[in-house]
Formats: sequence, structure tokens, C-alpha cells
Amino acid sequence: MVDRDLKTVRADIDALDVQIQNLITQRANLALEVARAKYAVESNPIFYRPEREAEILRNVELRNSGPLSNETLNRLFREIMSACLGLQKPLQVSYLGPEGTYSQAALFKYFGHAAQGLPTQNISDVFREVIADNAHYGIVPIENSTEGSIKPTLEMLLNSPLQICGEVELPIHHCLMTAQPIDFKDIKRVYLHPQTFGQCRKWLANNLPQAECLAIASSNADAARRAAEETDSAAIAGQNAAELYELQILASQIEDELDNTTRFVILGKHAVAPTGRDKTSIILSAANRPGALYDVLQPFKDNALNLTRIESRPSQQGTWEYIFFVDVEGHIDDSPLAEASQLIQSHSKFFKLLGSYPRAN
Repeated sequence: MVDRDLKTVRADIDALDVQIQNLITQRANLALEVARAKYAVESNPIFYRPEREAEILRNVELRNSGPLSNETLNRLFREIMSACLGLQKPLQVSYLGPEGTYSQAALFKYFGHAAQGLPTQNISDVFREVIADNAHYGIVPIENSTEGSIKPTLEMLLNSPLQICGEVELPIHHCLMTAQPIDFKDIKRVYLHPQTFGQCRKWLANNLPQAECLAIASSNADAARRAAEETDSAAIAGQNAAELYELQILASQIEDELDNTTRFVILGKHAVAPTGRDKTSIILSAANRPGALYDVLQPFKDNALNLTRIESRPSQQGTWEYIFFVDVEGHIDDSPLAEASQLIQSHSKFFKLLGSYPRAN
């Protein structure tokens, strides 16, 4: 290939930028055409389809020949889809606030920045906003790779009428931040969320042994807000919170496990169609007798279904009785899982389908 001069290459880039912008405009106009077609036959149409977006992003990865990574292309196409969806009907999503939380970051990663975030004070309010139709969807953390499951989310899922219709995984990197630059030895207290304390316990013991750790914040952004009001206090939160509350970052990536990741689930009112690469979440309980749990789980093995998560929690219905939160690969409409579910229900005291949805990876 003959090397070209910089001026020629830049001219080619400018010409491509014009083509790209024209194509994006064409896509946006098609999105408006979809909206008109849907409103012609429905008074309150549903525009966001998780299975459709999963299909588009999967095709993006299949077409990718480099040099950009799949992650980069996914992010670009996610924002294009988000902007086009915003033209059809702005998507409102409730999340654990205030602004600057990891939940907000997960919202933008999953829905794109055209989505309108509705911050709430706690996880239960995220559910309530969707149930009351004040939000189209909600997003809540369900488990962390270091600290395990998020108890308030599991408790709400047990009795909520909402369905899980998607998931997103977010790498969690914590920062130590203060209102003004300060030596570690002069920090008297550290505000943080209880989950964050568990994720940074060793670092805190080694680097701030004199500081009082106050794991009382409702969110990481709330911790940042508290620290912003005191000169001898610090917070542990994400970089977004530091920027939002104008705090100084004293140390980055202070989590004990550098691959620290939180999984979030999307809450909605509508079932999601199969995509061929799905996950299903179920709550079940076994009778209190020998071999009962084996009988409940055996259909998964018999139908060659891969369990990706199983966790027990007290049922709150009787002493030493437990319910199980189960994630399994596949969609409830797939024959193997449909057959297994029928058998499982026959052996279960309690069975609740939380939803089938596209897998995050």
C-alpha cells in the first residue's frame, strides 16, 4: 500500500464523516417512521424491545473485523439506538440515586445517554416507580463479585409483579476522595456504602487505620455528598461522583479485588422474546424433607441446562425453611427449560418465574 500524505488522509476522513452523519440521519428518520406506524395501530405502543437491541448488538460483533473492539462498537451503536429511541418516545428509567452512583453509570451503559434517569432514595423505590408507571423501566444491583448478592433487591423480587428483562455488568473501581487535598493521616472519618466497605475492607485497614469507617451512606454518591461538606472527612465512590461533587481524588482503584464487578438487572412489565442467547431467573423452594432439593434441581441436569447461580435465603415463612434464587442459561420458551420448569414446579412448594432475558455476555 502506498503511503499517502496527511492532507489526503484527513480529506478522506472528512468525506467519511459526511457519509456517516447522513446514514445516522437516515436511521433516525426510519425510527420516526416506525413510531408513526406504531401509533397508527396502538394508542400506547412499546418502543423499547430488549430482544431487538440484543440482536442488533450481536450482529455488530459478528460484522466486526477490527481494529475497534466489540466493546467500543457496542457502545457506539448503543448510543445511536438510544438517540433514535429518544425520538420515538423518551425512555424513563428509575435508579438508585442521587446522580453519580454506579447505578446511574449502569443505566447509561445499558440504555445509552438519551434515556432519562429518575433517581430514587432506595432500591425499593426503584420498583415502586415502575409499578406506578412513573418510569418505563428500573435498574437495580443484584450481585457483586466480591460481596455477593444485594439483599434489598432479592427481597423486593420475591413479591414484586415486575419482571427481569435484561442485565448489565459494570466493573466497579472505587476512589478515595475529599473536599480538599489532605494527607491520609489527617482523615478522621470515611463515608461509604455498606457494600463498598466490604469491597475495600483490606485497603482501608492498611491505609487508613486511624479513620472511622461510617458505612451509613445510602449510595456511593451519597457518601461523596457527605464528604463534600466536611474538611476532615473522605468518601469512597466512583470517579463520576468525584466530578459531580467537585471532590479531589486521593487514590484510585482501591477495591480489594481488581476485577470487582457488579451485575445489575433491568425491571419492566413485559416479557422478552427469545434471542437464542438468554438467561432465566427463578425463585423456588423445596419441601422440608430428605432429597427434596435434589428432586427440584434434577430436571436441570436431565435437560442439560447450565445453572449459572443458585443462592439460598431464609423464606421468612418458617424456621429453617429456605427459598432459592436460581439463574439458568436458556429462555423459558425453549423446550428444554419449559419441560424442566414443569417438573420443577411439581416438586416445589413455591415457584416464581422472574423473567427470561438476553444474557450480558
